[in-house]
Amino acid sequence: MLRRAATSVRLRLADAVDEVTGRGDPLIPPRRLNFVGDSDFRSTGDEFLGHFRSLGGLKASDRVLDIGCGIGRMARVLVPVLQAPPGSYDGFDVSRTGIDWCRAHYPQNPAPFRFAHVDVYHPEYNPTGSGDPERLRFPYDDGSFDLAIATSVFTHLLDGAVAHYLHETVRVLAPEGRLFCTWLVVDPDRPPDPRTGKYQLHTTRGAALVGDPATPEAVVAYPLPWVREQLKDAGLTLREPYERGTWTGQSGASLQDVLVADRG
Repeated sequence: MLRRAATSVRLRLADAVDEVTGRGDPLIPPRRLNFVGDSDFRSTGDEFLGHFRSLGGLKASDRVLDIGCGIGRMARVLVPVLQAPPGSYDGFDVSRTGIDWCRAHYPQNPAPFRFAHVDVYHPEYNPTGSGDPERLRFPYDDGSFDLAIATSVFTHLLDGAVAHYLHETVRVLAPEGRLFCTWLVVDPDRPPDPRTGKYQLHTTRGAALVGDPATPEAVVAYPLPWVREQLKDAGLTLREPYERGTWTGQSGASLQDVLVADRG
């Protein structure tokens, strides 16, 4: 209890300093609401905007879907980029807190920004959710998007949910659409360095390798052959070589592995 109170005070003080120094940004949530991991909200979003452009071919006219949008870490950097028509942004997440915050803070932008809550169970991010992630129908029509992004999503889903999410992604992508996504890929040709890699992985049910069998969805990795097979089965063609992540203990474009796949 005391530790939680001390953390709350520390985060509120840091937010107050940002406001006084002018570093505050209306699209950056208070630190006490930022549940998207231990990376910096601002710098991670800025980093990925570069990846969206150089690897994902982001254009101002893209209709973007943010799968697992959280509290807007990727939405923020797309505000000055997307232009309507036809550019637009839609994001959905299992966290009601994140979606409510985004709905309140993205009222007017050059392109429409819309946020949807899906009440799907996830032990880490929505433990009271009632929906089954393997049965979720993304709340969008077929062929609605040019670019789907999924950052740090497949690193928190077990294999049945991953396969289903990939099929749903293909359903909502336009015929020439593409998926930009991050993974923890166990590549037999470029294995993680056990001395310097970020995670120690353990086997679990299905294809997944997890950081902690007691809380499997906290950190999930997959063998590269399985990832290739799932992408192909869903109707996606992986662009190779993919960008290896620094989580392996080696150099890379980002912490997680970055994969881009085209529909068809």
